[in-house]
Amino acid sequence: MQINPGAAEFPHRQIAAQLKTQVRRGDWAPGERLPSIPAIAEMFGVAKQTVQRAVDQLRVEGILITKPGSGTYVRGTRRRLNRLSRGRYGGFRGYHTDLAARYRQQLVSVGRSPAPPEVADAFGVPDGTELLCRRHLVRTEDSPVEVGASWFLPADTAGTSLERAEAFGRPLYQEAEEATGRRYVSATDTISARQPSREEAETLQIRPDTPVLHLLHVAYDEKRKPIEVAQATWPGPMTTLTEEYKIPAPTPDQDPDPGLVLG
Repeated sequence: MQINPGAAEFPHRQIAAQLKTQVRRGDWAPGERLPSIPAIAEMFGVAKQTVQRAVDQLRVEGILITKPGSGTYVRGTRRRLNRLSRGRYGGFRGYHTDLAARYRQQLVSVGRSPAPPEVADAFGVPDGTELLCRRHLVRTEDSPVEVGASWFLPADTAGTSLERAEAFGRPLYQEAEEATGRRYVSATDTISARQPSREEAETLQIRPDTPVLHLLHVAYDEKRKPIEVAQATWPGPMTTLTEEYKIPAPTPDQDPDPGLVLG
């Protein structure tokens, strides 16, 4: 292990690149503890602060995880979550895609809360309007991987099971359809990247400067009126969202535009 003092790349970035290569090569397996910061510093012949910066970089990238009082470990494989509308509702009525066995969803709270701006806009109500909110947390064995919430209009949920602080033995949308008498017909997903709030960073156990992916999911009835507005937030560098779909075949009478240049 060595760094090139004459290289344009900062020493901590050189160290991070070499550590990343070792992880990808399998020198350290997922869940395996790395040598201590002083030991790595001695290997490279640099100050401990330089190694700490390299480790911090790899933590932000989702490659390493630090357990206080224990050490630095290789994080498991990147999480691939099928959490968009297609995965939530499945290919046919009554079907849904369960979370993988390694994920556990926990209901955190149920009650009235002021609607944040993006939720209020989706429902067409003023910011801060009191709506029913069901908050949840998804965890793996070693860490939280998602914070989320589902919002409903109180007029739709008053006196129904949705107001109870209990998990259901079926997808939430099926419970909501029965409770509200409205059928989910279409949905939109909007994904954005941003910095986490302080609460999100603490709950997801990530550094405040680690970007997160945020999903706003709006489910509509046949009149295009929102039934549910759901939010989900994941640590960006550790999360991969994958969707598989078919590409339509050309029709026999479909000719490409002669003026269109493809590259």
